[in-house]
Amino acid sequence: MREAVIERKTAETDIKLYLNLDAPDGSEIDSGCGFLDHMLTLFAKHSGFCLKVNCKGDTLVDYHHTVEDIGICLGLALKEALGDIAGITRYGWAVIPMDEALVLTSVDISGRAYLSCNLDIPTQKVGDFDTELCEEFMAALARSAGLTLHIRQLDGRNSHHIIECTFKCLAKSLKTAVSIDPKAMGAVPSTKGVI
Repeated sequence: MREAVIERKTAETDIKLYLNLDAPDGSEIDSGCGFLDHMLTLFAKHSGFCLKVNCKGDTLVDYHHTVEDIGICLGLALKEALGDIAGITRYGWAVIPMDEALVLTSVDISGRAYLSCNLDIPTQKVGDFDTELCEEFMAALARSAGLTLHIRQLDGRNSHHIIECTFKCLAKSLKTAVSIDPKAMGAVPSTKGVI
C-alpha cells in the first residue's frame, strides 16, 4: 500500500498528515483555514487519494505558514508514498474547466523540483484567504515532492473559481502521474534507471 504519515512541528505550525494513494477518498481536513479545507477536500476527491490533515497554525498572524507548511507535508508524503516510483506513469496533465475558469496543469514526478505558475487571480482575497497563497502552496508541494509542475490559467475572472479549478486540475494530473503503468512491468520510468 502506497501511504505515508508526516508529522511536522515548528514554532509556527503543528501538522499531522496522512496520505494513501490507493485507498478510496476518505478525506478529513482541518487546517484552521476554511478555504484551504475546501481546496484540500476537493483535491482528495478528484485525485482519488485518501488525505487526512490536522494543522494547528499561527492563524492569528495569517494563513501563510499554515498553507506553505501543509504544502511541504503533502509533498513529503507524496514522495514517501511513491518510494522508488517503480512502475508509475510518471507524467500527468489535465485541462479542467470550472464555469468561466479554465486551467491547465502538467506534472512530471522527476525528482527535480520546479514550478512554473502562471495564474492571474483578480482579487487579493477570497474571504479571508490571501489568493497569493495558492502559488505558495504549489511551490512548497513541488519542492518537497521533487515535482516539475507547470500551471497555466487559460481563462477565468472569478478568483474562487480560478483557485478551485487549479486544485482540481492538479488532482487530475497527479492521479494520472502516480497511477501504475502495466506496460512498465515495475520498472522505474526513466532511461537512467533511477529518479
